[in-house]
Amino acid sequence: MKVTLRVWRQPGPDATGGMVPYEVDGVTPEMSFLEVLDTLNERLILAGDEPVAFDHDCREGICGACGVVINGRAHGPERTTACQLHMRAFADGDVIDVEPWRASAFPVVKDLVVDRSAFDRIIGAGGYITAPTGSAPDAHATPVPKPAAETAFEHAECIGCGACVAACPNGSAMLFTAAKVVHLNTLPQGAPERESRVLDMVGQMDAEGFGGCTNTGECAVACPKGIPLAAISSLNREFLRAARKSA
Repeated sequence: MKVTLRVWRQPGPDATGGMVPYEVDGVTPEMSFLEVLDTLNERLILAGDEPVAFDHDCREGICGACGVVINGRAHGPERTTACQLHMRAFADGDVIDVEPWRASAFPVVKDLVVDRSAFDRIIGAGGYITAPTGSAPDAHATPVPKPAAETAFEHAECIGCGACVAACPNGSAMLFTAAKVVHLNTLPQGAPERESRVLDMVGQMDAEGFGGCTNTGECAVACPKGIPLAAISSLNREFLRAARKSA
């Protein structure tokens, strides 16, 4: 099959960008979307042109590095990461728009690459637990109720890809922050920082310039790991609880 990729090209953070069309043939339904970008880049390099810059790492839907907007949707038409999106989701002759995440807190570095270090700073503000150094404790050393363990595991699946921010009309990072807060605040190991964690992480999120949440729900729809929208309600409860205790 043959497709036309209209790719956002931007030489640098302060440069003007625009969509550039490229025809790519020899595409098979089994190819992943990133393999199509690889094919395009091989041809650009052989022609002496600048390849398209895009983020990727594990290519197994685990690391969350490969975030791009495909035809206006974060990660594309299926609920998965871009590296796990296969070309059987498209038809021969399709014109496919490929853009970077669009959010003021995610400035474009080059082409499809954006700076997502704002997420790292949110994690650094409180996404940790205090624990003594040394060897790992036995798995049964701290009992965790089954419902709490299931909730923690569900929210720990967040890979920090940023699809929630890209999909949100406000560019909000509430779903990401909620996943990290609920994951740790649900566990007994996270209890010592429960109040400071949520206050510090939400404060850092606001400082990074992410938009406010208006509960449109697009974040949960786009999330490749299925983080539930209810996580945001849990975050709000945790925040109000912590704010009252610190007042």
